[in-house]
Amino acid sequence: MACILLIYIILGCIFESLSMLLLTVPIFFPLVTSLGYDPVWFGIVVVVVTEISLITPPVGLNVFVLKGVVGNVSTGTIFRGVTPFWVVDIIRLALLLAIPAIATFLPSQM
Repeated sequence: MACILLIYIILGCIFESLSMLLLTVPIFFPLVTSLGYDPVWFGIVVVVVTEISLITPPVGLNVFVLKGVVGNVSTGTIFRGVTPFWVVDIIRLALLLAIPAIATFLPSQM
């Protein structure tokens, strides 16, 4: 699972989210489900890791979109500004990996 998450983070530095998901989910989903992981949990983890990868330096695409909108702020300042959010997202991902019931509690109530 760690290798899959690392691949998503690396791809997020290069691709935008839809392209990344369309390229990887058909490959990783059967692998993950055959290993016994919950498909709903995997979907939530993929969305979270995609969000993380889009603000990861050096080529976080969302950061460059923000740079285009703001214009007069340096890219380094924007990366420093998103760092606390990146750290919290990593903590959220670690919690989802450690306690899968967090992601599957509400869907299991249906």
